Amino acid sequence: MTRGKICVSIAAQDAKSVSAQVRAIADCVDVVEVRLDAMAEPEVAKCCSLLQKPLLFTNRPLWEGGEFAGFEDDRIAPLFTAIELQAAYVDFELRADPLLRKQLLQAMESAPTRMIVSWHDFKSTPADSDLEDILQQMLKSGAHIGKIVTTAAEKTDLLRLIKLQEKALAKEFSLSCFAMGDVGRISRLATLYMGGYMSYGAVNASQATAPGQLSVRQLHALCEQFEKVESED
Repeated sequence: MTRGKICVSIAAQDAKSVSAQVRAIADCVDVVEVRLDAMAEPEVAKCCSLLQKPLLFTNRPLWEGGEFAGFEDDRIAPLFTAIELQAAYVDFELRADPLLRKQLLQAMESAPTRMIVSWHDFKSTPADSDLEDILQQMLKSGAHIGKIVTTAAEKTDLLRLIKLQEKALAKEFSLSCFAMGDVGRISRLATLYMGGYMSYGAVNASQATAPGQLSVRQLHALCEQFEKVESED
């Protein structure tokens, strides 16, 4: 059975701390997301040197639930460094300046780095028409992969996200799509087997970077159990 990627999201003050945390869970993850907005200084080069896993660099601004509070040019500067160093991915918000997104994509033309264009709703799951509009914007953005994360208030919200995932698949667009919060927790597992490109987990429960986030060890164990049951059928 095809499964999406498991990504550990790490918010630490420096590259050495990121590396130490990854060592403890390296066997459970496919990708490491380095939250540059949590670092005292964006140590992109050190992370690339210390870590052997494919890296995703994110410098999340305050207005998208992150910690970066400076100018946009300063925020994306380390993302250009990540591209130069051939990181696997950089994350760039759909709400951000499209001209800056274009500059990043142009830099990727001579690099293997892929852009994940992301959109988050920390309060609710929008109406279907709004979700479809967000997906359409991502399709037109030029990004290689999309990430749509909402907050689920009820189980029907999860069903609507599954439908959105199916629409992305029909358009052959790689999309990570799941929900935050207690209700949304199951979607972090389900998306991996319903065409989702990637699901995100924490190093441990105390270091979650989003509401309802499982630890990657929990997520990996659930995947193993699910695949074991599938193989026995």
